[in-house]
Amino acid sequence: HVRVNYCILPSDDVIKLNNCYFTKKAWNAQNAGAAAILVADDRDEPLITMDTPEESGRVEYLENITIPSALISKSFGDRLKKTIDNGEMVNVNLDWRESLPHPDERVEYEFWTNSNDECGPKCDSQIDFVKSFKGAAQILEKKGYTQFTPHYITWYCPEAYTLSKQCKSQCINHGRYCAPDPEQDFSKGYDGKDVVVQNLRQVCVYKVAKESKKPWLWWDYVTDFAVRCPMKEMKYTKECADAVITSLGLDHKAIDKCIGDPDADEENPVLKAEQDAQIGKGSRGDVTILPTLVINNRQYRGKLDKGAVLKALCAGFRETTEPAVCLSEDIQTNECLENNGGCWQDKAANITACKDTFRGKVCECPVVKGVKFVGDGYTHCEASGAGRCEINNGGCWKETMNGRTYSACTADGCKCPDGFKGDGIHKCEDIDECKERTACQCKECNCKNTWGSYECGCSGGLLYMKEHDTCISKSAAAQVGWNFLWVVFFGLAAVGIAAYAVYKYRIRRYMDSEIRAIMAQYMPLENQGEIPSNSHHIEM
Repeated sequence: HVRVNYCILPSDDVIKLNNCYFTKKAWNAQNAGAAAILVADDRDEPLITMDTPEESGRVEYLENITIPSALISKSFGDRLKKTIDNGEMVNVNLDWRESLPHPDERVEYEFWTNSNDECGPKCDSQIDFVKSFKGAAQILEKKGYTQFTPHYITWYCPEAYTLSKQCKSQCINHGRYCAPDPEQDFSKGYDGKDVVVQNLRQVCVYKVAKESKKPWLWWDYVTDFAVRCPMKEMKYTKECADAVITSLGLDHKAIDKCIGDPDADEENPVLKAEQDAQIGKGSRGDVTILPTLVINNRQYRGKLDKGAVLKALCAGFRETTEPAVCLSEDIQTNECLENNGGCWQDKAANITACKDTFRGKVCECPVVKGVKFVGDGYTHCEASGAGRCEINNGGCWKETMNGRTYSACTADGCKCPDGFKGDGIHKCEDIDECKERTACQCKECNCKNTWGSYECGCSGGLLYMKEHDTCISKSAAAQVGWNFLWVVFFGLAAVGIAAYAVYKYRIRRYMDSEIRAIMAQYMPLENQGEIPSNSHHIEM
C-alpha cells in the first residue's frame, strides 16, 4: 500500500504524456522525491506497454530508476487530477491481486522474447530475467500450477523489397519473416535472418519438449544457449545450438524437422502462428515490443524481475488455490535431476558437475572426497591433486589379469608400476626381465617371465634366494631345518617334565594338609599340650 503524490515538473505542471520519454519522466519524478509515478495518457485509447527509449545516453539514468511507475488511462488520470485540484488527499494502492483475472487454480502466461544478445541493456535484462526466474518457473510448471508459452516477434518485408539486399540479409522464407540486424550494421557480425532462425529453433525446442511432457526444458535451453553460444564469441550457430540440445536429452532431428527450410518460398507454419499470436485478442492488446509478459491474457506492466513477476503470477490464482511458492520466498528446484542439467557427469563413478542453486543450476567441476576436478563443467572434468587415484583411478591405466591388478595412478600423475613400461594413461606393457637380463642372473638360475613380474628357479637341486639373487643347496637347508626341529622338540620336552614335577609337588603338599586336618578331629597331635581335667578318681 503506497501513498502516491503526483509528480511536479519545474514548470509546476502535472506530468503529462508529452514529448518526454516515459523513463525520463520516472527519473525526473524520482529526483523530485516522489515515491511512485502515474503517467496519464493524453488521449482516450487502449493502454499500451511503454518501451525503453532508443536514445543515446539513456544508460546514465535508466539503471538507477527505483520507484514504481505505471501508465494509466486518460479518464482515470482526469479523475485523479480533479480530486487533487479540489485539495483532497489521494491514496493509490499498487496491488497486483485485483489487477489480473484470477478465474481458477492455474495461471497461463506468455513471455515474448528474443535470442539476440547484441541489442544492449534490453537484451541483457531479458536474459538476466530468464536466468533468475528459471527456478521458480520450472517448479510451477512441473507441478501443474502454470502453463507457460514462449513467443517471438517477427516482421515481414514488403513484397516490393523482397529481392533487396536488406531483406535477403534480414529475412527468411523470401521476406515473410524478418528481424532487425543485431548490431544495426549490415557489413559485420550476424544478420537479422540468423536471429529469426535461432528464434524459430527456440520455439521448436519448446514444442518438442512439450510433446515429451517436459516443457520446462525451454528455460534450460535458453539459459545454456546464452552462456555457451554468444554472438560476441561467434558461437551463435546451429552447431552450438545442437550441442546444447543434445546435452538436455532432446531430439535435435525432431527440432530440425520443426524448423523446416528457411530458404523455401513458402510459409513456415510455426512462424505464421507466432505472427498471428502477436495480434491482440480481447483485453490483451497487440504485442509490438520486447520483452512483453502476458498473464491470463492480460499484458503485465510491471518491472521485469523475479520478485515482481512472481507476485504478478500469484495474483492470477483463484484465492486459496495459490501454490506454496506464493506464500514463501523459499523457492528451490533441483534441476540436476533432469538429464543432469546438461552438465558433465561420470556415471560409472556417480560424479556430476551439475550444482543446484537458488536461481537454477550451474555446471561446475566438483570436489569429491577432497579431490578437485578441473574443466569447463559442460563437456569435460578431470581429477587433479592428491587423492586423485580414489576417483576413477585418476584417469590412468589399470588392468587385472589372472587375479592380479596393477595401476599406473600415483599422487604425481600416471606412471607405469614396476614391471611395466608405457605412458601410464592409455597403456602399460609388461617388461620381460628375463630377456632384458634385469633379474635371475646367477649361474644356476633359470628365469621365467610372468605378467608384471618373473619366476626364478635353480638347477641341480638348489633353492633360489630372491633377496640375494642366488641359489643354495636344498640338503643344507633341510639339515638346518631338522636341527632346528630337534631343538624345539627337546625344549618342549624339558618344559613338560618341569611342569609335571611342579604339579606333583603341589599335589603332595595339598594331600598332606588335608590328612592332618582330618586326624586333628579324632586325636591330639604330638605338638599339642595336655588338656586339664576336673573329674575325681574314685577307688572301688
